[in-house]
Amino acid sequence: MARRRRRQKEELDMDIMEVLNLTPMMDVFTVLVVFLLITAVFTSITIMELSVPTGAGAAAVGKPNFAIEVIVRKAGLEIANGKSVEAVIPKKGDKYDLEKLSEVMRGIKAQYPDKEDATVLMEPKVEYDYLVQVMDVVRSAVVKAPGSTQGARVTLFPKISIGDAP
Repeated sequence: MARRRRRQKEELDMDIMEVLNLTPMMDVFTVLVVFLLITAVFTSITIMELSVPTGAGAAAVGKPNFAIEVIVRKAGLEIANGKSVEAVIPKKGDKYDLEKLSEVMRGIKAQYPDKEDATVLMEPKVEYDYLVQVMDVVRSAVVKAPGSTQGARVTLFPKISIGDAP
C-alpha cells in the first residue's frame, strides 16, 4: 500500500511539473525585456520655471504699474503695457514675425534695463508650438556685432508668466 501511494505521488508530481513548465514563459519575458530596452526612447525633459498670475496679487506701493505683455493672436502678435496695446506685429503669410518681435523686445529692454518679467498671453485654438517660440524670443535674443558673423545671446526677460489672452 505504501508503494501504491508513492507511485501515485510520483505520478501526481510529474503531472504538476508538466503543467507548470515555466521555461517558455521565462524565455518570452527575457526577449520582451530586451526588445523594450532596445526600442525605448530616452528623452531629456527641460523644465522651465514659470509663474502663473493670480487674481489675488497686488502691485507694491511705490512701484510703477508697468507690465510687458505679449499677446499671441491668430492674426499676429500684440505687445501691450498692461493698459494699452503698444505695437502690433502682423503675421508674415502663415507664420509669426519672430524677428520683429525680437527687435521690439530688445527696444523695450533698452528702455527698462532692470525689468526682468514679462507675460505671454495666448488666444484659444493657437498651437502650443507658437507659445514656446514666442517665449524663447521674449526670454533672450541673439545680437550680432557689426561686421561679425556670430552673435552673442542676450538675456531679455527671463521671468515669464503665461496666461489666456483677453
